[in-house]
Amino acid sequence: MNFRKSISGRMALALTLAAAALSAGAVAQDAGSAPTASQGPSSGLNIPDNVKLFGSADPNVRRPTAVVNGEIITRTDVEQRLALILAANDNKLSPEETQRVRLQVLRNLIDETLQIQEAAANKIDIADAEVEQTYARVAQQSFRQSVPSLNAYLARVGSSPNSLKRQIRGEMAWQRLLRRNVQPFVNVAEEEVKEVLERLKAAKGTEEYRLGEIFLSATPESKTSVFENGKRIVDQLREGGSFVAYARQFSEASTAAVGGDLGWIRLAQLPAELATVARDLQPGQLVDKRQVLTADPRDALLNLKQISINFPPGMSEADATKRAGEFAQAIKSAPGCGAVDEVARGIGAEVVANDQVKARDLPGPLLQAMLDLQIGQTSPPFGTIKEGVRMLMLCGRDDPKANDGPSFDELMTQMEDERVNKRAQSYLRDLRRDAIIDYQ
Repeated sequence: MNFRKSISGRMALALTLAAAALSAGAVAQDAGSAPTASQGPSSGLNIPDNVKLFGSADPNVRRPTAVVNGEIITRTDVEQRLALILAANDNKLSPEETQRVRLQVLRNLIDETLQIQEAAANKIDIADAEVEQTYARVAQQSFRQSVPSLNAYLARVGSSPNSLKRQIRGEMAWQRLLRRNVQPFVNVAEEEVKEVLERLKAAKGTEEYRLGEIFLSATPESKTSVFENGKRIVDQLREGGSFVAYARQFSEASTAAVGGDLGWIRLAQLPAELATVARDLQPGQLVDKRQVLTADPRDALLNLKQISINFPPGMSEADATKRAGEFAQAIKSAPGCGAVDEVARGIGAEVVANDQVKARDLPGPLLQAMLDLQIGQTSPPFGTIKEGVRMLMLCGRDDPKANDGPSFDELMTQMEDERVNKRAQSYLRDLRRDAIIDYQ
């Protein structure tokens, strides 16, 4: 399934979470802007300052089921979808947070149902074979499992293959509907694309960022509650929650289908308050960072030899440290990659060669150490007493070519996607407005 990656055009109203590390200071920027009574008339509603509620009904306390235009969303549907989120967060959510997520899952299922219904009304049918094919791809790419293994995993965590397949069907149906009913009416002039390309060239060498977003829409009346909801999501992400899982379940942007991935953007494309936060983030706090139209050393292809030794069971830490030091000294003395195999045999070490290692696939500290090496030099030793000690010798490096940036067609597609995304949100709001929903 080729989900489009687009930048939300409604970022001024968005809670954009750059991975789990959005700073508390940035979150606080809007904390003082809660709606006041003076905002009521602008909404067209007559809401007094001192509201008194009659009765004890709480709209957030109900059985998590609904009937959407005659189609039932069962408790099982909700609980199975919820189980995926809980599993992604290692079941660390508090009971209060779990209940909040459960209600959000119900809202997501309602939107998903509306999208599937609208696609069906437009005679868009997603064949079972297409869903199964995409499910197999998700199993391999997202879960790194075979289909039978994923089926067993979903059952083990309290979800089911049917729950995930329904989500896949909904995303496919909605995207196909947008391609038919929205995309043909979105136009981007060639002059607009050329102007953006010129700006990119002018920005060569400046930094661009790969961010994830979770978009939560808000009206002046709901801003406070939405803001509090966003802060709770940030807290969960900081505690190790899966950003991709939260984005897929909570985000109202079309990027939810790709785990909130915004792709590569420049700070000028962000609202000022978000740009300020993103500027200080590093890889690990955001998805990635690079310089516009400049070769990234991390894209180098390395030819490496890994030299390793293991320690016998029961060896003391002192003896292991001494042995590791002797090992490191011996390998560093080897005159290049052609001689290291013989040196390794002499000290009982093992050598494994790989000439297709992407530098960016190496762990952070080791990555920088390898990028600083010359051919024939070695990394510092690393490892543990249990796993043994290793060193890497650089035997060759194919440096990356300069990044030429997006092509004309790629940039036009990106700009079209952004505009499609705006209209998609309006389309979904209309579906919600016209729906007949009975909460059980």
